[in-house]
Amino acid sequence: MRGILLKLVSILCFVAMQTAIKAAGDEVPAGEVVFFRSFFALLPVALYLAYLKGLTTALRTDDLKGHLWRGFIGVTSMVLGFYSITKLPYPEWITINYATPLITVVLAALFLGETVRAYRWTAVAVGLCGVAVVTLPRFTIGGEALEAAEISGILAVLGSSMVAAIAMIQVRKLAQREATATIVLYFTLTSTFFSLFTVPFGWIATSPSQTALLVTAGILGGIGQLLLTSAYRFADTSTIAPFEYSSLILAIMIGAFLFAEPVSLWTVTGGAIVVAAGIFIIWRESRLGLERRKAQRARTPGA
Repeated sequence: MRGILLKLVSILCFVAMQTAIKAAGDEVPAGEVVFFRSFFALLPVALYLAYLKGLTTALRTDDLKGHLWRGFIGVTSMVLGFYSITKLPYPEWITINYATPLITVVLAALFLGETVRAYRWTAVAVGLCGVAVVTLPRFTIGGEALEAAEISGILAVLGSSMVAAIAMIQVRKLAQREATATIVLYFTLTSTFFSLFTVPFGWIATSPSQTALLVTAGILGGIGQLLLTSAYRFADTSTIAPFEYSSLILAIMIGAFLFAEPVSLWTVTGGAIVVAAGIFIIWRESRLGLERRKAQRARTPGA
């Protein structure tokens, strides 16, 4: 339950970060956005390490190669994701992004050997149906013709979801032997470094308002990353991944009130389905936790 709570709070930070990036406009290149997101994320990370008095300790690692790989795939996912968020309505962008936790569940079962029971598979399947309810009416052949920007946005966000799922598996592996501060610090450092390779593709001089939005996005991203990495210490990847669905409600409200993006009945219906799937996971994991504690007390004499 602690892992689930950390995941939910990290989602709030990431949704606020995404909102700031979308508000900055599509004229800012995705690679430049990644630089702001990564560089200014160092501020909350540094404050966190200063509080723990562990900056030197955080720099120590036994898996530099693993951190570099995490940074590279993270930057790849962010470039695709930040590009697509400015091309699609926010609620639709975030629902397509829900492919990430679904893919993560599958990868966690295949490559990490995590136990995924029938109840959790069912909840994930129900969540996928909810995503389909939101997405399919918008992108069916019989609907309006999609513009080139929308098509590129769809392809980019799908690619971002695939790569992000791989990144989450790598985080889970690193969390088994590396400290939270070490994982986050090396991610912000490596992603800042890798983002500089996008300079030749054209960066722009941002306006004061754009700069403020992007700096805020970076700080929120750093806080969210700390919370997310900590979440993987307290729960399996396949347990907390489905809770990404909770961001749909926030996306609908933000899209409607900040970006004047219409909310369809399909979006509301699909959102209700995916949220219900997440609530079921909470209830199920809570029951399993009670059963495990009860069984442990039964095996322990005098408990």
